[in-house]
Order: sequence, then C-alpha cells, then structure tokens
Amino acid sequence: MEALKKRTLWGFGFGNIGFGLTTQIISAYLVFYATVILKMSGASIGILVSIGIIWDALSDPIMGYLSDMTRSSRFGRRHLYLLIGGVGTVIVNLLLWFIPADLGQLTKWLLMIVFVLFVKTFLTIYITPYTALAAEISDDYTDRTRIQAVKTTFFLLGLFFATALGMFLFFRSTPEYPVGQLNPNGYHNMAIFASVVMAASMLSAYFSTSRLIPQLNARIMRTEGGNISQFFKEIYYAFKNVDFRAVVLGYLFTNIASALISTLGLHVYTYTFGLNNNGIAIIVGTQLAMSILSQPFWIKYTDRTEKKEGVKLGLLMALLACVYFIACSIFKDALYGNVFYLIPFGILGGFGTGGLFTLPQAMVADTVDSQALATGARQEGVFYGTLTLCYKLSQSVAIFLLGLALDLLKFDSARAVQLDSTVTGLSLLLAVGSAVSFILAFYSYRPYTLSRNKMNEIHKALKNS
Repeated sequence: MEALKKRTLWGFGFGNIGFGLTTQIISAYLVFYATVILKMSGASIGILVSIGIIWDALSDPIMGYLSDMTRSSRFGRRHLYLLIGGVGTVIVNLLLWFIPADLGQLTKWLLMIVFVLFVKTFLTIYITPYTALAAEISDDYTDRTRIQAVKTTFFLLGLFFATALGMFLFFRSTPEYPVGQLNPNGYHNMAIFASVVMAASMLSAYFSTSRLIPQLNARIMRTEGGNISQFFKEIYYAFKNVDFRAVVLGYLFTNIASALISTLGLHVYTYTFGLNNNGIAIIVGTQLAMSILSQPFWIKYTDRTEKKEGVKLGLLMALLACVYFIACSIFKDALYGNVFYLIPFGILGGFGTGGLFTLPQAMVADTVDSQALATGARQEGVFYGTLTLCYKLSQSVAIFLLGLALDLLKFDSARAVQLDSTVTGLSLLLAVGSAVSFILAFYSYRPYTLSRNKMNEIHKALKNS
C-alpha cells in the first residue's frame, strides 16, 4: 500500500461523522421520543429497540462476508456498499422521525419497527465495509491507530452534534415547551440535519479512497467459494483466534456501558439531576469533547507502549468516573439542577472512553493480519462484522432489560416529577451497571498478545509469503 496521505486520512475519517450522528440520535433519543412524545410504553419500546439491535447485529457479519467476497475492478470490495448504504440511510432516517403522534398505538409500533429495521439495515450496508476498509488502507502499526483515532474523532463529533449541540440547536426552551426536549418539532429538524450530514460523509469516504481501489484489489488473497457453509466456517475460525476473541469480549462489555448511558442518560439527567436542555448539553458535550481531545494522547501513549496498555488505562479512567457518578447519585438532592458537579464525571469518563472507542478497532486490524498469515485469507469484513455482532447482541439484551426497568421502577412520562425511588434507581442502575461492565472488560482483554514487535514479524512474513 502507498504511504498514508493526509487527504486520505481526513477524508476517509469524515465518513464516520454521518454514521455517528445518525446512530446516536437513534440511541439517545428514540426511547425518550417514543415514550414521551409518541406516548408509547417503555416495555413495547424496549422490545422494538432490542429487535432492531438483534437484526442489526445478525446482519453485520453477513454484510462483512458479502463485502469480503465481492469482486469489482471499478468498486473493489467495499465502495459500492458505501453508496448503497449511505443513500438508504438518508431516506429512511427521515421517515423514522416523522411518525404522527395521533396514530393508534399498534400503527405507531408497526411503522416504527419497519423504519428501525430498514435504517439499521442501510447503516450496516454502509458501516461494515467502511470499517473493514479502515483496516486495509494502511498496514503500518502506528498509522492504523491514527486512522482509528481520526475515525473516532469524527464519530464522536457526530455524537456531539446529536446530543450536546443538538440540545442547543433543536431543543431550545420556548413558551410552549419550557423543557425543550418535549418539543416534537425538534426531532423533525434533527432528522433532516442528520440526513444531510450522512450524505456528505458518504461522499467524502467514497471519493477520498476510490483511487486506492486497484491497490486494494491487489491485496486480496485466496478466496473460498461463497456459500453459507463457508460463511459459518469463517466466523468459527475468527472466534478460534485468541487475540480476536479477547478484543470481542472486552469490546462487548465496554459497549454494555455505552448502552446504559445512551438509553438511560436522558432520563437520568432530566429527572434525577433536574437538568434542562442547556445542562444536558454541557455534560454530554464535556464527555464528547474530552473523548475527542484525548485522541492525540492515545496515539502517543500507545506509540510508546502498546495498544493493550492503552485500553487498560482507559478502562481504569472510566471505572473511576463511575465511582464518582455513584457518589453524585447518592447526593442527588444537593446537586439537583447544578450541572457543574457532574463535570468531573464528564472529564474523566470522556477521556477514558476516548481510548476505548479507538484502540480496540486498531487491535482488530492486527488480528486480521495474524489470521491472514495463519490461513492465507484476508477477512476484514468478517472480523469487524463479527465484532459488531457480539457487542450489539449484548446491547440488545441490555436495552430490553432497561426498557423493562423503566416500567419496574415506575417511570411515568405523565409525571412532571418522578418518584424518588424511580430517579435514584435509574441513576444507580446506570452507574453501577457501567462499573461492572468495565471491570469485566478489563479481565477480558488480558489474553491479548499482539505487540508491536510481534506485528512487525507478521507483516514481514506476509510480504514474503
């Protein structure tokens, strides 16, 4: 491969902002939008979201395998799917957020499940080949971390636009809606903005890397026949890779914590800590800003040490943030309405999760090379698809249980003020659940063995093979 150019690095990385923005408005707002704006029950939405995540998860390795098997002199293995997935996401995302609130419960649920499944499908068609492509445009140990860091930066900017900036832009307080997040029109405007950004990022990812298609085609190694038996065989061999399995499990537990914050965060900030749209924007913006600003640190830290050591440090920071949040939950009455007491949580948690977003993705790219040396086949699509399969399945279970928890804790969207037991329970569930997830992730990463020196040996062997 040619040396990584800045225009390739930044143009390709920008391709992740639309995905981050679109997925985050679904993750952060859909449950709140459905239960509060559309007046649907928490249990029904928990079932709906879980079905969507299960479908999304199952489709990831299928899409990865399909892109691995694709051969095209014009589009290569990945680029056609960037266009198909991007255009489909732009259209269906708009439909999802324009469901009329005055429809019957069953009609709203059916419309929402159809749109959720379609938008998840198009997002998978886009992001799975995109993520696999990130592992192909460079085989340098440090450049791979840089690629993932820039991808993560734009992904987090998408999250920032969806949550922190979105609260300012789309959910301002008005005389009719003093609590801005209760305004239905805000969700419509947010959907339009997300679809426009998705279109721009799709085009950037495509055109910044399209000139590399001949080189990428030349890297393709042997290919088995494309059939269902081979598909399951490749997933099986992926899981036999000890290093890949360690990353999968660690990433799985880390993303359970992400499911907790994305599903319950708006409820907890609004009802437990009494934050308005400005307060929510500040705390979420702090977390995302620190994750973005931390990226140069994680590049330099892992350049001097190893990727695994960076992950361990990120998990420690995230765990300390959870402990602080538990303390805030215990003293919630004294902190009510004052976002600045939560700023330390945002700083520490944001910095730690910045590494947890970036480094595992770069570690998977290294496991692909290790597997290629052992088997003679490059399986970026299957590896990244399998990674997302596992953590999304875990998220689906977590979100389903969280939907039930909203009902069990007696959350009532008709109440302006929730029961004290409800707001305390939601806050502790978020903090303690996240802490347990980070501890399990820490132990899951322990078997990972791919160091810089080992990867240099693997790359030399691949070049000579």
